Amino acid sequence: MASKIEFVEFVVDQMKEAGTITYRKMFGEYGIYCDGKIFGVVCKDQLFLKITKEGKELFPKLEEAPPYEGAKNYLLVEDVEDKEMLTKLAVITCAQLPEPKKKKKG
Repeated sequence: MASKIEFVEFVVDQMKEAGTITYRKMFGEYGIYCDGKIFGVVCKDQLFLKITKEGKELFPKLEEAPPYEGAKNYLLVEDVEDKEMLTKLAVITCAQLPEPKKKKKG
């Protein structure tokens, strides 16, 4: 069961104060980006964010789970209604991730 676009748009709107939050359809589900960095995915109408040391320290009760079979664990964020928590977690996570690689020309 693929994610509903309405859920993806809601999650993105909840985190909009963290930066330029966008989404892109990927393999039937959605990648979530902050200022061009992919930092999470929405799979089966669930939000998963990449695990960072700081994110895990600030939100130790978030469960770790793979978003799809064969994937590494992400933080499963079940309370997508908590805008303040989502924004804080998005800011912290994105700050710890490397800048996206520049695409080669040619």
